[in-house]
Amino acid sequence: MWTPVAKLGEFQNGRLVVKRPEHRKPILLLYTGEEVFALEDVCTHDDGPLHEGEVEDGAIVCPRHGARFDLRTGRQTLPAPRPVKVFPARLEGDTVLLDL
Repeated sequence: MWTPVAKLGEFQNGRLVVKRPEHRKPILLLYTGEEVFALEDVCTHDDGPLHEGEVEDGAIVCPRHGARFDLRTGRQTLPAPRPVKVFPARLEGDTVLLDL
């Protein structure tokens, strides 16, 4: 079920962190100007905040130890031991919807 979670006007530099009561981890939304990506905002290595990292080549880089997480799949590089959860995201007008 698609759930509206944000408006594009809420984003700062293409990023927004949202908290949903049904998820214990916050969700990072990234808007590239064309697409919206949504993934858990917590590095699986040491619970670092991914929203503080840089986006490079379709991945977000954890600012603490450099683990990379693919924006589409959540797949990771070391030192992160496992991927992050990703959520299907889409835009309708200026509303971001997630399939939670």
